Amino acid sequence: MQNAKCKINESLREELLSIIKDLKRYLYYLKEIGIDYIPVNASPLTERSLISSKLSPEKSLQILRKEIGDCRKCKLYQGRTQIVFGVGNPKSEIVFVGEGPGRDEDLQGEPFVGDAGQLLTKIIESMGLKRQDVYIANVVKCRPPNNRNPESDEIESCEPFLLRQLEIIKPKIICALGTFAAQTLLITKEKISSLRGNFYYYHDIKVMPTFHPAYLLRNPGDKKLVWEDMKKVMKELNLKGKGNG
Repeated sequence: MQNAKCKINESLREELLSIIKDLKRYLYYLKEIGIDYIPVNASPLTERSLISSKLSPEKSLQILRKEIGDCRKCKLYQGRTQIVFGVGNPKSEIVFVGEGPGRDEDLQGEPFVGDAGQLLTKIIESMGLKRQDVYIANVVKCRPPNNRNPESDEIESCEPFLLRQLEIIKPKIICALGTFAAQTLLITKEKISSLRGNFYYYHDIKVMPTFHPAYLLRNPGDKKLVWEDMKKVMKELNLKGKGNG
């Protein structure tokens, strides 16, 4: 009985310490942007919009990265080399969202730098853009072991960070790369093959689901489908493009 009570007390202690740590990060966040009160009546989205609107997108993303810190909200932290936050233009009109970092991304700390990343870069350039013109992120910020699919609790823990990134950048379009990115953003169980090719909405931002570049490496015949999706995105953004995808 005594051992059980000790375990409960230790669990409560760890939970309280976690809450205090999150609160300290939040108070530091407010101080960084010059807010000297806590907007207790604001909704989470309104509150975050208030915070982000007082700073440049670049500075807001930097503060968000500090807020994430050495995140241990899910079990993925146990096997990661580093957090892969996101990279690119903080004012981009388009954000590409994948499912999670792979081995190369985990080592370099940047999303989409392996073979799939090289293909994504070619797609971006075919649209008439450069990689540095867009913003690239993932649903989860830490590499799942052996590149397995991210699990529901891991997505749930990490999705708020992605939402914050999107609120700060305020893109016109999100390109959801692959099943997990599309299903997470659109809150659906539909397969990417059913979702791709049509626009949907995520918090008032247009979303174009399409196949993940890693899938295209295994199924090059479907590149033409992704290019059809990208042409719809280009039309929305008034881009002329440079190639056939």
